[in-house]
Amino acid sequence: MWLSNAPFTPTGYGTQTAQAVKRIAADGHAMAIAVNYGLEAVSSEWEGIELWPKGFDAYSQDMCAPYYRDWARRHPNDLPWMFTLYDVWTLSNPAWDKMNVASWVPVDHLPVPPAVATFCQKPNVVSIAMSRYGQEQLARRDIEAMLVPHAIETDLFKPTTSVEQDDGKMLTGRGIMGFEDDHFVVMIANANKGVPSRKAFAEQVLAFSIFAAKHDDARLFIHSEQYGAMAGISFDPLLQACGLSTDQVKFINQYQLRLGIPAEVLAALYTAADVLLNPTYGEGFGITQVEAQACGLRVITQDFSAQAELAGPDSIKVTGQPFWDATQLAWFNVPSVPEMVKALEAMYAAGRVRSEAAIAWTRENYDADIVYERDWRPTLDRLVDIAIERKEDSSGDQQRVLQPG
Repeated sequence: MWLSNAPFTPTGYGTQTAQAVKRIAADGHAMAIAVNYGLEAVSSEWEGIELWPKGFDAYSQDMCAPYYRDWARRHPNDLPWMFTLYDVWTLSNPAWDKMNVASWVPVDHLPVPPAVATFCQKPNVVSIAMSRYGQEQLARRDIEAMLVPHAIETDLFKPTTSVEQDDGKMLTGRGIMGFEDDHFVVMIANANKGVPSRKAFAEQVLAFSIFAAKHDDARLFIHSEQYGAMAGISFDPLLQACGLSTDQVKFINQYQLRLGIPAEVLAALYTAADVLLNPTYGEGFGITQVEAQACGLRVITQDFSAQAELAGPDSIKVTGQPFWDATQLAWFNVPSVPEMVKALEAMYAAGRVRSEAAIAWTRENYDADIVYERDWRPTLDRLVDIAIERKEDSSGDQQRVLQPG
């Protein structure tokens, strides 16, 4: 079983579920997905893989154990595992202690938040880090974790000059944005959820406004929800406070955003922009950064959490200052506005260029097929060994883990 967003949802967890699960299934492992976002009240399937709907609990915790038991019952000769691709601090149901759990766990703070460490330290839980940063931070809490980074489909995320519309006409990325070819376009692309924003929208928009005050051709394209509908921020007051006009800033079409933005459209947007402004308070991975570089877009990111290791050729890393997250009892890092302005000036001075080096680097390190062969296969082999070891263990506790009632 795999607990995460539905594979057809255009979220980070959704895209990672899609690229990983279909390859694991194609490798001969029986797979089903327990959906915690994107499917409700009805079972379905995706590319021949069963999808089981989200539960009534916010994180589907009410259904994870029943799903796991049912899946184990249907496959009596197999060794059952429940994978999680989500924030593990949300997983508080005692039933988690009765399953073989493999958590592809995000770590975006310093140090590992106590609730995350507590879950990963459970004897029935195996941790799979999604970044070297996460693996190192878990090790500092004496938690051994295997490493499998997130990955992208590089046949989708690649330089894309235009996309076909429903009427058969081709539309460029600049056409989608509503900007002219001679504009210098800065792009922000992250989910607008939660206040204060972990994605540092306020700091990024302020940095752009300072930069744009010196450059009449500077424009900002924001690929995000505009009005705070998901308990995020409302951008309009922020733009007004930063002195930005509607001519300088454009948003992704909000109706189309609700319907879902196809990957090839997002690739065209990345290709059309001149720089991705993406330093955030902290990232468990940061798939946007990888997608953009696969399309040749230069990135400004932060030298903190997983962001640092995802800074490929032609990227610029800024620093910041610690921010205490009282909800997680650990530190985020707020990116420096002056350093973001300086980085934008450096990108502007370098001219409008596509980074061929970033494209090659991303394909070499984060292509989904490469990551599967290099990282997933040995990880799955190790999980099989662990399950066999647990099955052979004569203790009652381990028997109950493998043979759920």
